[in-house]
Amino acid sequence: MIRVQDLRFAYNKADSPAVDRLSFEIEPGEVFGFLGPSGAGKSTTQKILIGLLEDYQGSIQVMDRDLADWGADYYERVGVSFEFPNHYLKLTANENLRYFGALYRGTQRSPASLLESVGLEEDGDLLVSQYSKGMKTRLGVARALLHDPELLFLDEPTAGLDPINARRIVDLIQAHRRSGKTVFLTTHDMAVADELCDRVAFIVDGRIALIDTPRALKLRGGEPEVRVEYSLEPSTQPGTDSGADSANSGNGDTSSAARGSEEFPLAGLGDNARFLQLIRSQQVQTIHTLEATLADVFIQVTGRDLQ
Repeated sequence: MIRVQDLRFAYNKADSPAVDRLSFEIEPGEVFGFLGPSGAGKSTTQKILIGLLEDYQGSIQVMDRDLADWGADYYERVGVSFEFPNHYLKLTANENLRYFGALYRGTQRSPASLLESVGLEEDGDLLVSQYSKGMKTRLGVARALLHDPELLFLDEPTAGLDPINARRIVDLIQAHRRSGKTVFLTTHDMAVADELCDRVAFIVDGRIALIDTPRALKLRGGEPEVRVEYSLEPSTQPGTDSGADSANSGNGDTSSAARGSEEFPLAGLGDNARFLQLIRSQQVQTIHTLEATLADVFIQVTGRDLQ
């Protein structure tokens, strides 16, 4: 769907390029995440791919065609949601969607269905000037889906959203992928990327440090161990007496006395005598692997955090 080779772009008077020798490919039907802190080059790359920035070096092909050879027909096939939405504030949400829908030649989805999909069905007749930033973001996602594009560019689509509405957007992106469409997602929200993306690229200072699946990255950055947490009944704690119990209950925090934790290597876990004895004899609360988060791996690989 997208093939980028040795992409380089520098803003006027900048000391260093915003993107520097980027190379990556995105397959049809894939959600590809561009992950990195603010200023890493994520949005610049997206602006180049959607045709807003032109004076770049390198090669870009989209849908087996050089990006420079596309004309207005390109926008019949791609949808874009910007981090900072650009709506007509003196129009209602319904009017905005009807106006932008008229710009496309093909069939569009109805404004009502789109507003419902992003949780704005009760606010369609409000002027967009009355919308909060989060509402404007959701309206931007709805507008990007007006013409059912086969390639969708989303820049920080869940930024500033409460958990319920962030979930709406995540579900909407997943539904778009299930229909066979491709998504290019730029974000610094590693939890969203972990849930949505088939592959992710870590980008820092305009360069890609690593590309892989979230699962492979987390396994690579984690420990091959499991942690077992289990309940400790007072009668099973060595040396416990009623006076200690009374003192413990008086401080309002019994979590350390009430729970035990042990770690075991994954290799040979089924033959580990202590592990087997523990899960048979104790009240097990959780068993989980010690895999890293994407944020952990990002810091390990790049030496940078996501701020």
